Amino acid sequence: MSDVRQHADDIHDQFSDHLDVDIDDVEQRLTTLVDEYKVPMDEARRSVTNHYLEEAGLEREDIAGGGSEAANVEDIDEPEQWIDLTAKIIELWEPRSDSIAQVGLLGDPTGTIKFTKWAKSDLPSLEEGGVYSLQNLVTDEYQGRYSVKLNSTTVVEELDEELEVGDDTSEVEGALVDMQSGSGLIKRCPNDDCTRVLQNGRCNEHGEVEGEFDLRIKGVLDDGIDAHEVIFDKDATEDLTGISLEEAKDMAMDALDTTVVADEITEKIVGTYYRIEGPTFGRYVLADDVEELDGPVDAEALLIRARSM
Repeated sequence: MSDVRQHADDIHDQFSDHLDVDIDDVEQRLTTLVDEYKVPMDEARRSVTNHYLEEAGLEREDIAGGGSEAANVEDIDEPEQWIDLTAKIIELWEPRSDSIAQVGLLGDPTGTIKFTKWAKSDLPSLEEGGVYSLQNLVTDEYQGRYSVKLNSTTVVEELDEELEVGDDTSEVEGALVDMQSGSGLIKRCPNDDCTRVLQNGRCNEHGEVEGEFDLRIKGVLDDGIDAHEVIFDKDATEDLTGISLEEAKDMAMDALDTTVVADEITEKIVGTYYRIEGPTFGRYVLADDVEELDGPVDAEALLIRARSM
């Protein structure tokens, strides 16, 4: 079976209980996007899935994932994957929306991750300290932080066993040698619990939206041996640079160009040495605690080295 046909088969399985979907039609839509418009397969699959979601009047969480696979928390490094976890509920937080029944932190021996359980999913309540088999979760990502969502297709089974939860906090030290694309003043999707970064005014999930401004840094820290990818959220970016979100918006408005914010941040931080501590999610270290260190500040030389890696 071809790669496109396999993706078409997966999408067909997702909607077979909701629509009279012709698998050849699904395959043709994918082929058109991939071959004619050169859209990456992941984006093509999202686009075609969104088409059928709209046609069926469904939300993404209402459909099955076309087969979930057993995983560990440390395996989660991309959004919109369907997985099974055996995990312990570490902490429950107060939901910030009526659409959310429970939100908190769960973990397994490989690490911890945020979870959200939708109110409309009508699933059993999870208890702090409880160990559960959770089948058919969907992964998500926000500012480098991955999370999992329980939906109407999730199967919850409480287990009578103990589970040791691993510590996934990292500390890295070195020169901040580069800022990656998507740093500075960005816009996120304003839809509830989406917050994806917009690309040319479009959200991969919700199409063209107005967007809400946010600040972040996606940087590369070089310790002399390895390069570590680090993410600073809005608060960490403001603390590190002294530039507030409102000031960044004013800078962009004055210049009629949002890239001036990233340029200003680059001037301030690239070439500086830092010690950064925080949780690790996939390949990213999230900057919770940052200390500036003494060290060489030849930013140009460091930048040349970083881009040659």
